[in-house]
Amino acid sequence: MINVCCVFWGSKFQIKYVNVLHDMVQRNLTVPYKFICFTDNRKRIKEEVECRDIPMPGFSGWWNKMLLFTKEAKLEGNCLYFDLDVVICDNIDKFTQGVYKDEKVFGISRDFGQPDMWFNSSIMRFNNKYHTTMIWDRYIADKRRYDNLHGDQNVISDIMRNHEDTKPFPDEWSFSYKWPQRGAPQAYVRDKEYSYVDGASVSIFHGGPKPHEVDTQWVVDNWRETPEIAVHTRGENDNK
Repeated sequence: MINVCCVFWGSKFQIKYVNVLHDMVQRNLTVPYKFICFTDNRKRIKEEVECRDIPMPGFSGWWNKMLLFTKEAKLEGNCLYFDLDVVICDNIDKFTQGVYKDEKVFGISRDFGQPDMWFNSSIMRFNNKYHTTMIWDRYIADKRRYDNLHGDQNVISDIMRNHEDTKPFPDEWSFSYKWPQRGAPQAYVRDKEYSYVDGASVSIFHGGPKPHEVDTQWVVDNWRETPEIAVHTRGENDNK
């Protein structure tokens, strides 16, 4: 059993993003898992999602992702994290198998703009038996410096880039919706067709647009709730 995690905080995303991510995972992951959402708003989230409070107050935006690595998150065992704005297009078992079954291994995607320097934290595989000490404790010990970096993924990159247990996911497992390939100039966008990359399992929507804003057919086909399970949601006044 693994934990599949996401973070829903504030008003950047519609609540639908949590439900769609849950259903994309359900359609594309065959290993036993528990879907956990750390959130400050549980209304209209599917009952099948285990909602947990954000572990600590005072963090905003992407910094809430750092809280995944705290003891207070109470995540036991191997975890697979996805940003809310990914589109899962194919089976994702491989993110939990092979070398990524090893408790000590930290898995993460390489960045698209500077893949040899930074990671992209839209997909991560971790186990807090090891990574609370490796990541959270080091972040807190030098928080003033780290908070001046551009977000959680640059902090994680700085801490884990040269660690022997860091195993970046193969580049072919994911692709950017808007950039043609890793390492391409930032101003160089994919062609107007925004074609699906054959063989990849996840498309990452870093920056804009977001999945709900595009009508590209492969996005529409994959970024959706599964009809037969779409009705099981918490009521407007149910915050349990």
